Amino acid sequence: MAATEPRTAVRRPARADARRNFDALLDAAREVFAAEGAGASLEGIARRAGVNIATLYRNFPTRQHLFEAVYLDEVEALARLAAGLGDRGPWEALESWLRQFVSYATTKKAVYDAIAHREEMFTTGRDMIHAAGRPLLERAQAAGTARPDVTFDDVLFLVNGVSGANFVQDAQRDRVLTMALDGVRARG
Repeated sequence: MAATEPRTAVRRPARADARRNFDALLDAAREVFAAEGAGASLEGIARRAGVNIATLYRNFPTRQHLFEAVYLDEVEALARLAAGLGDRGPWEALESWLRQFVSYATTKKAVYDAIAHREEMFTTGRDMIHAAGRPLLERAQAAGTARPDVTFDDVLFLVNGVSGANFVQDAQRDRVLTMALDGVRARG
């Protein structure tokens, strides 16, 4: 059964200029929530996006709408990335996707409590993530570049563990993620 897109009250605008503002707000919110948590200033997000607060509220009437839109945008980006990795080698595709997953998990951690009551959204998002990432692992396993004894859930637990740590520097997180991924890579 194919995963369906989670429902939200917010939709990307049709007009190009409005769409640019919408996307800039999502990008800014993702960065600010990841750095400062769910209580980050909406005014700060608007400033970082280069728009005024009225533009933020026109696109996202409540903080809750912004949380949901950021979460869904991250899930959709993971699905798009997976679909676009077919021309890469099996291990490179899996590793690229998992590195992006760490970014998603960091954002999800920042907004999780704010949207935890939306179980349908998380269930559908999880299904979309599995539909996107599982084939990448299976392809790497079939090519002999990923260990055959790991499941997709194993890999997600491993990568979630890395993303859940409070690293002082991004470089440290990247090193630890590389070590973790070395445990998924097939030997010999």
